[in-house]
Amino acid sequence: MFPTLTIFSASVISQPFKRSQLGLFQGKTKQYGNNVPFSKHKTRRTWLPNVQRKRLASDIIGGDVRVKLTTRALRTIKKHNGLDNYVSKTRSELLGWEGMRIRLMIRDHAEKSTENLSKVIEKGDDQLDQEAFFKGQRDAERRTKRAAAQRMVHDIAHQAPYASAARTQREIVTQALGLSSLASARQTIQYLKRKTTEAKELLASPA
Repeated sequence: MFPTLTIFSASVISQPFKRSQLGLFQGKTKQYGNNVPFSKHKTRRTWLPNVQRKRLASDIIGGDVRVKLTTRALRTIKKHNGLDNYVSKTRSELLGWEGMRIRLMIRDHAEKSTENLSKVIEKGDDQLDQEAFFKGQRDAERRTKRAAAQRMVHDIAHQAPYASAARTQREIVTQALGLSSLASARQTIQYLKRKTTEAKELLASPA
């Protein structure tokens, strides 16, 4: 007679409750026992978990998830403040196949949301950089116009009242207005007043 090795001996392994792998059962399994009436004649019977079909809201997915679960799992989900926290904090042995599937689905949605948020942030940073660049250009143009207006006001205020200066000013006005002949004194005065008013308005405007 040959000795039997322990590694080849048939070991009896209890089969798991297969139905619990299709939902969130939180470790609840099928129970076995006896009905014991007054006659004391025992009758074998089984007890199944209290399983319900629910739609559970998921903040990460942004919708409801249909799942079969026991009342124990429902109480635990309420204790964890939602399905997302429950599947992320519960051990894989208690989650089962369905729980792990929901965990991976929520994880994929979270990664996609993070990628989309990073893209939006990068696009927003680029847009802010462009806005800052154009704002700097507008500020530089405004400062240039203000400096030109200040020089114009200074030149008009400190101009010497000589005939040569007056004729030079009339020639400048003639060229600015595009006249064929030399501008008159009245046209020159009106032009200088208008330019002085525009320069003062430009200086009074906020930078």
